[in-house]
Amino acid sequence: MRIIGIDPGTIVTGIGIIECFEGKLKMIDCDVILNNSKIPLSDRLKKIYDICTLKINKYSPQEFAIETAFYGKNIQSTLKIGQARGVAIISAANARLNISEYSPREIKQSVSGSGASNKEIVRNFVKKILNIKTDPKFFDSTDALAVALCHYFSLTNNIYLSKYKTSKNFNWKDFIENNPERIVK
Repeated sequence: MRIIGIDPGTIVTGIGIIECFEGKLKMIDCDVILNNSKIPLSDRLKKIYDICTLKINKYSPQEFAIETAFYGKNIQSTLKIGQARGVAIISAANARLNISEYSPREIKQSVSGSGASNKEIVRNFVKKILNIKTDPKFFDSTDALAVALCHYFSLTNNIYLSKYKTSKNFNWKDFIENNPERIVK
């Protein structure tokens, strides 16, 4: 299964694609869409849409995961990020991908174990999980990989947890044995 993760932004949008095969995780692509803040927003949004579509067509993912909008003090930034999210989601919808959304806290929690992790900590965990040797140039690209990993972990946890009727039957030892990719050494 291939998953494309998106860390949306109107200036820098991160794109990360991972492959999950027989319990092994592998990075397929790690990239960013760079936009100039001086060009019209409509042109930046079109570029995000076009490159997301290009990546989807090139790598044929089955799943699409995107970070939800972050609500900061600047409402204009929040609205613009929402527009970037929208064009990326339309790109995935046009390709008939399964679309999932995760909050920044959920993404950080799933990858690093703490929802309050900073970008450097997330990058380091992503590198370990995917066995990446060098630091990607932009945090946005590793953030996008983290979005894809969060979705993968959500899918695999839900499949595993659905085997149990009550939490009393949950067994961490079995979970760890069945999910070795979740162990960071």
